[in-house]
Amino acid sequence: MIDVNLYTSRTCYFCTQAKSLLASKGLQYREQSIDGSPALRREMMEKSGRRTVPQIWIGEQHVGGCDDLEALVRSGKLDQMLQREVIDA
Repeated sequence: MIDVNLYTSRTCYFCTQAKSLLASKGLQYREQSIDGSPALRREMMEKSGRRTVPQIWIGEQHVGGCDDLEALVRSGKLDQMLQREVIDA
């Protein structure tokens, strides 16, 4: 199984979009909501270098946010990345 992790917020439209896109690819993911958790928000910022949600990791690779994920889909690189993760698993 491919390890997909997201930091999200309940009221974030882009988080919902990213989760929908991942689900459309048949991917299960681990979601960590930063709502009400300054420590989790700090962890996300330290790991990603970014302040916005969602922040997405596939395996050990930081993908970025929703726009970054959508760009990977458009370019076909997400499917390549997922194939590599399956082979490496």
